[in-house]
Formats: sequence, C-alpha cells, structure tokens
Amino acid sequence: MLNASFAAPAALHPQDRVAVIAPASSFDRASFEAGLAVIGARYAVEYGAGIFQRHRYLAGDDARRLTELTAALADPGIRAVFCARGGYGATRLLARLRSQAVPTPAKPLVGFSDITAVHLWLQSRGVMSIHGPVLTQLARLPGSTAARLFALLESGSPAPQLGGTATYCDGVAEGPLLGGNLSVFTRLLGTPFMPELAGAVLLLEDQGERPYRLDRMWTHLQLAGVFERISGLVLGSFTGCEEQDAPYSSADVLRELAAATGLPCAAGFPWGHGEVNEPVALGARVRLDAGNRTLTFLEPAVKS
Repeated sequence: MLNASFAAPAALHPQDRVAVIAPASSFDRASFEAGLAVIGARYAVEYGAGIFQRHRYLAGDDARRLTELTAALADPGIRAVFCARGGYGATRLLARLRSQAVPTPAKPLVGFSDITAVHLWLQSRGVMSIHGPVLTQLARLPGSTAARLFALLESGSPAPQLGGTATYCDGVAEGPLLGGNLSVFTRLLGTPFMPELAGAVLLLEDQGERPYRLDRMWTHLQLAGVFERISGLVLGSFTGCEEQDAPYSSADVLRELAAATGLPCAAGFPWGHGEVNEPVALGARVRLDAGNRTLTFLEPAVKS
C-alpha cells in the first residue's frame, strides 16, 4: 500500500486573490467570461492579457503558457489557480517543468481533461490538486457544482460523499485518489511525471473516444502493470464515446474490461465532460465501496 501522503494547500477565504491561466488550448471568449463571473463573485480574479493569445490550436506558444503557469504558482499573493480550458497543450510544458520544484506554499490548481498532465506533475511532487471544472465549462453546470468547488477550496473538512450509478466489480478499496482523463493519463505512463500508483484509487473519464480506442488505452494500462499496483477504479462520464449503429455501448466495453481486472470498480460518477462535473481532490485519501457505488472522502482538499 502507498504510505506517502500528499501535501494539502492552504484553505482559501472569500475575496482572496486567485489567478486564471490557459496552459492548453485557446478558448471561446463568451464562455470564459461567463465562468469568470462565477468565480469573480467569490474571489478577486486576476489574469494577464496574454491569456487570449492563439497559436494554432494553443493559447499562445509554449513559452507564454509555461511562464503564465509558473508565475501563478510562484506568486505568494495568489491563493489558487483556475484553468480556462483543457483541450491540448499541457503535456508540451512538462519537459520544461521536469527540473522545477513546485513552489511553496502549495496552492490549489483547478481543472480537468488536458489539465490532467499538470495534475500528474503536481502529484509526482506530492501535492494535491483539484479535478474540477475549467472556466469555459463552469457557468453551464448546476450552481451546486460551484458551491461544492468553493467549499472544497475553503473547508478543512472532507468533501461530501459522491455516488455512482453502476457496479462493475464489487469490493472495497481505500487509498489516494489519482488519475483524470484516460487519454492524457496513458500518454504519461513511463514518464517522470507519473506519481507513484501503489494503492491508489484511480479516477478516469474521457470524451470522444470510440469503444475500441477505450479498449486500446485500457489495454495499455494493463500492459504497463497499472492494475497490479492500484487498489480500485472509479469511472466518470465517457461522453461521445459510442460507435454508431453498434450493438454494444462504451459502458458494455468498460464493464467487461473492469471486471477482468478483479479490482473494485464503480462507474457513473458525476465528473467529466458531460452535464455534471463535480470537483474532487486528487491526492486525498478516499474509500470506494463499489457494491454501494459510493466514494467517501477521508481527507480535505485544503488545510485550515
């Protein structure tokens, strides 16, 4: 079992300074402004003019995005960092982050999808982070999601339990919650940016990957020995992952693959690219009861 614990960042307070960054793809300005209004009603939000730059499919070149990320993490007055969008591009920054330590004191970084790459870098350095909505997604999610996010960032108590919709393999597992987007996670196997997985409960979600691609990535995890090291699996939404006119679904494929691991696994948890994306603390210890389809948080995301 994994004995190492992850460092929890300090708790936020209303009107604290927070930064918004774009370490991956460029984004739609209207949805960005809508998400900005949500967090701006709670915190004092800052971002640089360079955030709106575009370089092909990226939010500016690698140097701009890297400088923005590292500056936000290093600024002692910034209490949390929110990502504007996922998409693609965060993995391009990792080689230059390899020799860099995470600035202290640690602060929460919030995002998902392609931001998984940054989450894994932080966790490989022993720091918790928040798998949660990016700004361009936040305003179209239920108001309760923003409320949970703010509570996660401000409370020294573990977050409320979350429930799934299906049991793929019965059993109970306990360990640090790690993972994120399946596609990005598999790309970092075998690199220095993958945290220690022994005893972890692995969170996975994805979008736009047809069932055979999900199978291929899952098989990559198997061949890399991931399922021999982790203690359980919690699956979120897999949106846009269906094969047209196929007599099977992506859920059918994932259920069969999960059952073959023999690990406790529950699916249908409310995170991912769909209509819900509840924030959770990556690195915090959790207890999965796959039979009851519950994920209980045993540690807070921040320290008071």
